[in-house]
Amino acid sequence: MEYAKTLVPLSVMRSVSSVGMSLKRKLLPARQPRPVRVCTHTRCRRRAVMATSLDELLEKAANSLLVLCQFLTLVLEEDGTVVDTEAFFQSLPANTQLMVLEKGQIWTQSKGLSNFRQPERSGIAKLSFDLYKLNLRDFIGCLTIRATFYEIYTLSYDIKCMGAIHILKCLLRCWTQVARVVGHALLCGSSYTLQYIGEDEY
Repeated sequence: MEYAKTLVPLSVMRSVSSVGMSLKRKLLPARQPRPVRVCTHTRCRRRAVMATSLDELLEKAANSLLVLCQFLTLVLEEDGTVVDTEAFFQSLPANTQLMVLEKGQIWTQSKGLSNFRQPERSGIAKLSFDLYKLNLRDFIGCLTIRATFYEIYTLSYDIKCMGAIHILKCLLRCWTQVARVVGHALLCGSSYTLQYIGEDEY
């Protein structure tokens, strides 16, 4: 090695090392800070911090959440996966939700997520009737018929009923039409009956 140093001039070695350092700086750019959301064990305090490394994130999370910086553990809030390596932290997407655990604390699932259950599907179709009024003077109101198939497809039909006075007028009109038809039928029937009886008398 000493023999190689004597053969290569010192200025050439310095220029090669400076070129190597400049290439390394160009190939490895500085890490940009990323937004991360952190919360406490009870999820009552939440903060958003910017950090370029895992150590910086731990320090900023402790300062913003007002917890002791010693013996802190970072886990994913959704499933409790421990974030303990720099490579894993760098692989996380921006705005990842993390939980800061102090010594003796363990990750617990959120109550909102534990109580969430996918609704069970029962039956093929579901039929519902909804009776409501658009106006206080309405006699019957409006009726909505809704049919749901497999809890995915929904069909509905709205029947808007009219006021009491309008319904009464419609009923009277129908009654007069029926009375007119019945009266006309009685007149025709009686005239035919009289003609039949009159022919027998002669």
